[in-house]
Amino acid sequence: MEWHRHKSNTQVCVNREGELVYLTFPILEETGMVRHLFSTRMGGVSEGIYRSMNLSYTRGDEKEAVDENFRRIAAALSCSVEDIVCSDQTHTTNLRIVGKADGGKGITREKDYSDVDGLLTDEPGVYLATFFADCVPLYFVDTRRKAIALAHSGWRGTVARMGQCVVEKMREAYGTDPADLVAAVGPSICQECYEVSEDVADAFAAAFPKPGQEREILLAKGGGKYQLDLWRANEIVLAEAGISKENIQVTDLCTCHNDRYLFSHRASKGQRGNLGAFLGICPN
Repeated sequence: MEWHRHKSNTQVCVNREGELVYLTFPILEETGMVRHLFSTRMGGVSEGIYRSMNLSYTRGDEKEAVDENFRRIAAALSCSVEDIVCSDQTHTTNLRIVGKADGGKGITREKDYSDVDGLLTDEPGVYLATFFADCVPLYFVDTRRKAIALAHSGWRGTVARMGQCVVEKMREAYGTDPADLVAAVGPSICQECYEVSEDVADAFAAAFPKPGQEREILLAKGGGKYQLDLWRANEIVLAEAGISKENIQVTDLCTCHNDRYLFSHRASKGQRGNLGAFLGICPN
């Protein structure tokens, strides 16, 4: 299995359990208080453009296949699908606190909420789930207050500073001090693969006005086209929200470069399934 990595030091670990392959972050493992993973395309039962670990019910795949895929992910997390709570992503910065009463929503039960791109909990045994095919997963663990959050941040979420919104919501809900947070920026599209138009570039230039920031995240290609670095942009947001640099781990895996192993909307021209990010506090 030949992964295209962007750094010489490994930021994301590749794990295999039988046919199932999933990714983890050492910085989150080291907290000793959470279970987490980021899925790959491998180890599920879906077929065709969804092959094989598709975690979306809304892209045309067979429900029975997606149900089985979720069961396999739950087994890897040592939980049940009834312990998982799913987001309802629409590229907002809306956040929702969830708990055991929300278990199974988005899988075995209908969601009674919408337009939610980030989830928070401080209840052990509740597993948060968000979904991706190029956008950025953001994981948060408050090691002192024993609370977690998981968010979806595409370019719209990033320019609206989703990471900062999560930190502020955790402070409001749990009394979180950013100094106690560890965070990870998950597998997503890299700057080399992510061309954007001038209006998107202008929005980022306005949202990241400090000297040098525009050059860090935007590379002009001419003709009104730019290459956007969502990894670095999110890292800046997390640092400016008060999370120390040593407590932030940034992915070295691009979904588009690794489209054999990861779903990429851009690489597949929209013919794809969804990856999932999962995060839960270990049961007592």
